[in-house]
Amino acid sequence: MNAAVKAPKLRFNQAINFELSVYEYAQLETFFDEKYQTFWYYMNATPRPCFTPTLLADIKSFFGSVKQEIGSEQGRDVEYLVLASEFDGTFNLGGDLNLFKTLIENRDAQQLQKYADACVDVLYQNVNSLDSNITTISLVQGDALGGGFEAALSSNVLVAEKGVKMGLPEVMFNLFPGMGAYSFLSRKIGNLAAEKMILSGKLYRAEELHEMGVVDVLAEKGAGEKAVYAYIKREKRMANSVRAMRKVKNYCNPVSYEELRNITKIWVQAAMNLNKKDLRMMARLVARQNGKQQEAAA
Repeated sequence: MNAAVKAPKLRFNQAINFELSVYEYAQLETFFDEKYQTFWYYMNATPRPCFTPTLLADIKSFFGSVKQEIGSEQGRDVEYLVLASEFDGTFNLGGDLNLFKTLIENRDAQQLQKYADACVDVLYQNVNSLDSNITTISLVQGDALGGGFEAALSSNVLVAEKGVKMGLPEVMFNLFPGMGAYSFLSRKIGNLAAEKMILSGKLYRAEELHEMGVVDVLAEKGAGEKAVYAYIKREKRMANSVRAMRKVKNYCNPVSYEELRNITKIWVQAAMNLNKKDLRMMARLVARQNGKQQEAAA
């Protein structure tokens, strides 16, 4: 592969050996950087940048392919996974609210649980490094709301550009973020701070979250990819220490699959208790998201 070829979202001038479109997916684009042994995977969901069932299935399939690469003698030597977004100004807007609204109105708790399980399946693998020595990284270059923020939190390292907003607005429609927010935040900033953030519904700037210890690496606007590579270079110099400490942290304070899934059961029960007023608010948020995406497309 020509060294001058770069993944579309890489905006800084650096020669990288990219293998483009490593795997083909409906709502995910993947690239492999051989020099840094790094897989980049960019979310590209439609009709809005949220966690559609298709996107969740694509990520799960991608993780399976990466694990096969690691376990194969002919596979690539993968050390880093970087989650990013194809949408300018938006990382991910969270759960598929339009789907939620439909399932709640139809009283279909079973399908709602199925969706929640699909979320947990990928977030659990991400927070546990795909049961390997891979370092998982989230690069947030636009707004990360609800489940989008949860996805960013599930990575071993959260890199965010200055000015982007992150938060958990589920309380606006009388729900809570049920796919890992409390599990991930409480381990970073403590139980009380995590609960306060969740119940406030507030959107925080990346600078605030960096001061709180939620964001690990704060990058200048437009320099997120460069910050990711700077982090990778630093970690590589002390990779043995970093990965050993990560194992210690996971041993002392693990995030289990059972914990995440049991929380989703509470979330499904709470979702089924939403009233018509709550669902109208959910519908307004969907309309607002659609409008935002139409503006971005224009």
